[in-house]
Amino acid sequence: MAERTVDVITAGEAMALFMAAEATPLADVRAFQRATAGAELNVAVGLARLGFRVAYLSAVGDDSLGRHLLDFIASQGIDPRHVRIDAGHPTGFMLKALAAGGADPQVEYYRRGSAASRLSLADLPPDDWPGARLLHLTGILPALSDSCRELARTMAWRARAAGRLVTFDPNLRPRLWASQAAMVATVNELAAMADVVLPGLAEGRLLTGRETPEDIAAFYLARGASLVIVKLGAAGAYYATVTESGVAAGVPVTHVVDTVGAGDGFATGVISALLEGLTPAAAAARGNAIGARVLGFRGDCDGLPTRAELERELAPDGTTTRRHA
Repeated sequence: MAERTVDVITAGEAMALFMAAEATPLADVRAFQRATAGAELNVAVGLARLGFRVAYLSAVGDDSLGRHLLDFIASQGIDPRHVRIDAGHPTGFMLKALAAGGADPQVEYYRRGSAASRLSLADLPPDDWPGARLLHLTGILPALSDSCRELARTMAWRARAAGRLVTFDPNLRPRLWASQAAMVATVNELAAMADVVLPGLAEGRLLTGRETPEDIAAFYLARGASLVIVKLGAAGAYYATVTESGVAAGVPVTHVVDTVGAGDGFATGVISALLEGLTPAAAAARGNAIGARVLGFRGDCDGLPTRAELERELAPDGTTTRRHA
């Protein structure tokens, strides 16, 4: 099979997701619905649905959960050739409660010793995806293991050397780190290797020690980023470059079904807009719109739109033309 040029590369842990079928604490749930999870996988799905060619690097166990994930990845049009099957380690999975009233759901992860935590430099292809335009990373991959941390650093370094745009979402998972200090140091190190940094407001405050979106953005611009977009929840997103800044208004959501995955929807919107040559303001607006759309769906990536859905719901400047139910 000939090599297929890709637009976007991303890497991370693909996980099975079990969503509670009833609104009770996880300890009392009797039935679950299976789906898929993983921040980088969600972004890969979102970009593939918008017509971009995406390569995804991961590893799954030689088990039923891994086979389901491989089938799902292929069904979404994502290049699956760099998802390794690891016979010696299991596929990670997570449980998600059914929350009422738009609250953040209770989530439990089962990923220690997973196949993806064994990813290393040996999983990188020799040709480094020739022609790829963008690398997207999050702070989750380097939290999985020492070898994953080395992998994330090397992928960022190679992407910069190849002239690719590097986008980075901190996506903090404190329980995966040995200490908060280690988390902050490593995540900020990777952010300094990125062109575009996408922190949430609370994340930015923890990582930088600064309070306002303006000061958080300035922290990363001073360390080499060309664009910083700080997610402000319902208030929208603050964007800044060295020459311009502003706030993209939030998108009203009349009924929140599930909050998990909204940040990955935001990243999908920003990345797709940048690949299309849109302005930072339009990229932030599209991020807000897709993030808001995801809030109306139960599965982590169910609300990620196709290109046709995006064009129906967004104005040319990236703002939404409809409220999300």
